[in-house]
Amino acid sequence: MGKESGKDSNCTDDKLFRDAMRDVKPIKDQRRHRAAPPPKPRASQRRASDQAVLQESLETPPAGADLETGEEISFRRAGLSERDYRKLRRGQFAVQDELDLHGLTAAEATDALRNFVAEASAAGNRCVRIVHGKGLGSGPGGPVLKKLVNRELRRWDPVLAFCSTQPRHGGTGAVYVLLRR
Repeated sequence: MGKESGKDSNCTDDKLFRDAMRDVKPIKDQRRHRAAPPPKPRASQRRASDQAVLQESLETPPAGADLETGEEISFRRAGLSERDYRKLRRGQFAVQDELDLHGLTAAEATDALRNFVAEASAAGNRCVRIVHGKGLGSGPGGPVLKKLVNRELRRWDPVLAFCSTQPRHGGTGAVYVLLRR
């Protein structure tokens, strides 16, 4: 076998290819077959989390069972002036930070709430907003996160007062929280 130059080898390959394809005719049907689109991505833990929230709402004893989905919640520590409490209820304090608890289990929400209030207080924030949702999907036990927020915020010393927000800020699905300076 003799050595061929790269150029001669390419010409020979091209000629062989053209000879092999000489009788090939294009396909007349130009329709393309497309595979079904891939399924939309879904968070791997979402279904398990949703199931845990549902199960927890069914098992948790309805503390404060008299609290309905649309009811306002409020709390005021002794010593807070009526003027400041009225300003809070009217949404007249600047909201300096916000926490959204949607989609969390009660245990996750408790931890998130505790950390948020501690950090907001340490940062010197005066007023924050916490979104707990209205509990429309909570089942027969009622609004789980709303009850949890109502119960937990009363326990913590940095919290001077809280109340359901104005409709423009979430209404009965969120609370304004007034913190100690």
